[in-house]
Amino acid sequence: MTRKSVSVEGTKQNGAHQGYNVAPKEDANAANGKVELKKKVTLLRGVSIIIGTIIGAGIFISPKGILKHSGSVGMSLVVWIACGVLSLFGALCYAELGTSITKSGGHYTYILEAFGPQMAFIRLWSDLIAIRPAGLAVISLAFGQYILEPLFMPCGVPEIAIKLATSIGITSVMYLNSMSTSWTNRIQIFLTFCKLLAIAIIIVPGLYLLFKGETKNFENAFEVSNIQLTGLPLAFYSGMYAYAGWFYLNFVTEEVENPERTVPLAICISMAIVTSCYVLTNVAYYTVMSAEQVLASPAVAVTFAEKTMGSFSLVVPIFVALSCYGSMNGGLFAFSRMFYVASREGHLPEVLSMIHVRRHTPLAAVLVLYPMTMFQLFVGDIYSLLNFMSFLRWLFIGVAVLGLIYMRYTRPDMPRPFKVPIIIPAIFSFTCFFMVFLSLYSDPVNTGIGFAISLTGIPAYYIFIVFDRRPKWLQDGLDSFNRSIQIILEVIPAEH
Repeated sequence: MTRKSVSVEGTKQNGAHQGYNVAPKEDANAANGKVELKKKVTLLRGVSIIIGTIIGAGIFISPKGILKHSGSVGMSLVVWIACGVLSLFGALCYAELGTSITKSGGHYTYILEAFGPQMAFIRLWSDLIAIRPAGLAVISLAFGQYILEPLFMPCGVPEIAIKLATSIGITSVMYLNSMSTSWTNRIQIFLTFCKLLAIAIIIVPGLYLLFKGETKNFENAFEVSNIQLTGLPLAFYSGMYAYAGWFYLNFVTEEVENPERTVPLAICISMAIVTSCYVLTNVAYYTVMSAEQVLASPAVAVTFAEKTMGSFSLVVPIFVALSCYGSMNGGLFAFSRMFYVASREGHLPEVLSMIHVRRHTPLAAVLVLYPMTMFQLFVGDIYSLLNFMSFLRWLFIGVAVLGLIYMRYTRPDMPRPFKVPIIIPAIFSFTCFFMVFLSLYSDPVNTGIGFAISLTGIPAYYIFIVFDRRPKWLQDGLDSFNRSIQIILEVIPAEH
């Protein structure tokens, strides 16, 4: 997986190894005569990336995990607010990391800077072989389910139809991200507004009924006998999962206009909007539905719409599908940049750090997940894989935030345009490691399997990165394959 120098020329890029393959000449139509990722992520686009990836299908389908484990309506709302505040803490930590380390790549880049290449590669390996393909496949399956539901109601949607619609959705997202960064961001802004409109359709009638006096479901909301203290950690786990996605703007830092200002501002605006939306949406649900009805509903937003809007409720599955599509689009845009940066650092094949000569998109880095995602969609047990790997998200985020604390002492002179009080990363990293411990305690088998999968990154690191004494025939074959892919995709090394 390491790159090999086959040309006599080459410049070092942000820590990458020197030497690139001889590339085709740049297209005459390339804008500004320079092939690179452009700074096209404005404040509005940054906000749309964060909101558009945080708000997926969960708030519309099943917000009952928090209610189930907290034991009461009032305590569940407290957990939603607390998880929003904790997520804001994490987002502020990433705002500091993103403004002091201005490379794209998110978790991978921060772990690389703080703790070195081996730990960063293990994170990258887990993402590449399992977490990202499975996560993309799951949210895509929700898209396929809900985009077809109005066509098949009241009957269920056939499984094969869901997978075909899912395949079309994944392919279209890959195509969009491959063709244009500008259009990817424009579509993301549109889809984010669709999500907020869908949430407004729930919040407005719910609050209207609340102000008219529909408060019976809030009576005894904090009744002590209903509160389950032993379940609160699991409620927080569900809540933090619902807010996950606040870190995606950090994956594209190099493409953000004025990142020192835009990154912190986009993060704060987004977290305020998402927390408000989540809390008010749950208030609306509880105004119309009792706790028992919320727990019994397979899709809370659909049940809510049936009770308040009648036949208009048919539009809710469409909004849920658009919400899922926004998460697919924003997620792919973000983590393709992680693969791009990892390739530039020498941890993935060099073709993944190359840019299309006309489109100015990291085409190979976008497409690298496509075969694995489609394979898992039709063959793999995606949900089990997500169960195996979910705790790793919090482990590595906790490690990245711990790296912030570590670098405060080892690199005190590092420029920090945005700096948070040290208590914030301390609280947040403790929260992350507590959730990892909770996973080990509540589901030791699946967590252990996920941990074992991630540990395969250690031998992979030594085989692909450290050990470079390959036979000449093998290295020549790899170089030839790399050049072929480069020519087919029309990509060349980015200029800096």
